[in-house]
Amino acid sequence: MSQTFTPPRYAWRPAPEQAGGLAQTHPVIVVGAGPVGLTAALDLAARGVRVVVLDDNDTVSTGSRALCYAKRTLEVWDRLGCGESVAAAGVRWQVGKVYFRDEMVYRFDLLPEPDHKMPAMVNLQQYHLEQTLVERCLASDLIDLRWRHRVVSLEQNAESVRLGVDTPEGGYQAAASWVIACDGANSDTRAMVGAPFTGQAFQDRFLIADVLMKAEFPTERWFWFDPPFHPGQSALLHKQRDNVWRIDFQLGWDADPVEERKPERVQARVRQMLGPHADFELEWVSIYQFACRRIDRFRYGRVLFAGDSAHQVSPFGARGANSGVQDIDNLAWKLQYVLAGVAPETLLDSYHDERALAADDNIRNSTRSTDFITPKNAPSRLFRDAVLGLARDHAFARPLVNSGRLSLPTRYSDSPVITPDVDRFEALSAAPGAPCPDAPVELPDGRPGWLIEHLGAGFTLLVVGKVPPLHDLPAWPVPLACVRVGHDVHDRQGVLAARLDAREQAVYLIRPDQFIAARWRSPSADQIRAALARSLALH
Repeated sequence: MSQTFTPPRYAWRPAPEQAGGLAQTHPVIVVGAGPVGLTAALDLAARGVRVVVLDDNDTVSTGSRALCYAKRTLEVWDRLGCGESVAAAGVRWQVGKVYFRDEMVYRFDLLPEPDHKMPAMVNLQQYHLEQTLVERCLASDLIDLRWRHRVVSLEQNAESVRLGVDTPEGGYQAAASWVIACDGANSDTRAMVGAPFTGQAFQDRFLIADVLMKAEFPTERWFWFDPPFHPGQSALLHKQRDNVWRIDFQLGWDADPVEERKPERVQARVRQMLGPHADFELEWVSIYQFACRRIDRFRYGRVLFAGDSAHQVSPFGARGANSGVQDIDNLAWKLQYVLAGVAPETLLDSYHDERALAADDNIRNSTRSTDFITPKNAPSRLFRDAVLGLARDHAFARPLVNSGRLSLPTRYSDSPVITPDVDRFEALSAAPGAPCPDAPVELPDGRPGWLIEHLGAGFTLLVVGKVPPLHDLPAWPVPLACVRVGHDVHDRQGVLAARLDAREQAVYLIRPDQFIAARWRSPSADQIRAALARSLALH
């Protein structure tokens, strides 16, 4: 039981369907009220879509679990009105240090450039995050959170999905136009549609210990290879809020998980790390083995998979919850337009195209990190130790050090709904398929702000220089906002122009998820029209 957090209990309520049978077909039902499912509900509600969320529990998660939330994920929550509160509640950090035995060999900075609204990374226990998201959901008239409602069956046809739901007072049938499965790595929904979940399981075990202590360590990520206090293995130290510290110990495949969970064994390991006189208490302990795998398709008819139900990675690199939230960032606006009849259902196929690419990217990087941290044979260990030994004095070796390359957004460069460049740009970080970079701006009344705050929930044309001939565009079912740099916002430090490679003229088409759909130097109305149609799978 945590000494710093008392989990809330949410009341079970009978569903309207239990009073009189199948009452209605909901636009969307979300299965699972973890960070990904709650984000899905918030994102859809922000777009005016009614959502039902079904969860088989009545509280938030136990233990810190997902811990590190990356800048892009914080930007998603900021768009939903809770990014600043999450960042304020957690511990901000951007510097990591890697040690080999008793020497620091490598230091990295996740946000080496200034002038972004959101920090590089925030550490916050998952239960705090979930409570924040639940409270936000409860404040919405468009979200129906149903606790202790467990999905036990699923049938679908060309028009809808019907779920069998079990509750403390009997079962009922619920119907939806679409279902988003966010029910975790052991997803029952995935089993119900018969979807394979394949990949690589790693033969190693790790111990997580959440430790309550007052320490003067800086808010940095410290990772050790073969440290004196844990020879032959690896260890990790991270700060959380409320004076709770996350400590990970690699145990090896032969470790007995029952024995290693015993408090006296965990305390002994922590004392070896912190010293014999360290004053601490255990908050939460877990032993885990992990795998890197994903579903074959993110869309099964009218059932869409997101988060751990769609993909699973090792914990090195903070890619699990971050990639799940970014799944929703990609999916929600597409589902909104499909529900509204503006875009064809084939737009949802691009959700698989883009997020399966991201999952493969995360799995590839996560697997590389795992192989570096836990070498499987003598040559691999020799290579790793040689890299670590060289990294302290030789810059060429430092990029090879891999203690978990941390979460970054994936660029959808080959997506069928992204328009490739036809004009010359140097800024790859602002290329089509990448998230629009943030930058400080000034409003016409002199107030400071951030570019990302002005990229709304729909499509936005971001214009530097001459405004293209928007009056030549015909009436379009999707509103197209226009943000003019120098009129609607001012580039107060020149950072925006540099990050967009704007020079004297640039026009960017930004999607509702703040990713770049297309960019030009001086587009015609036909080019804008074609890119917008392509973004909606109307071509």
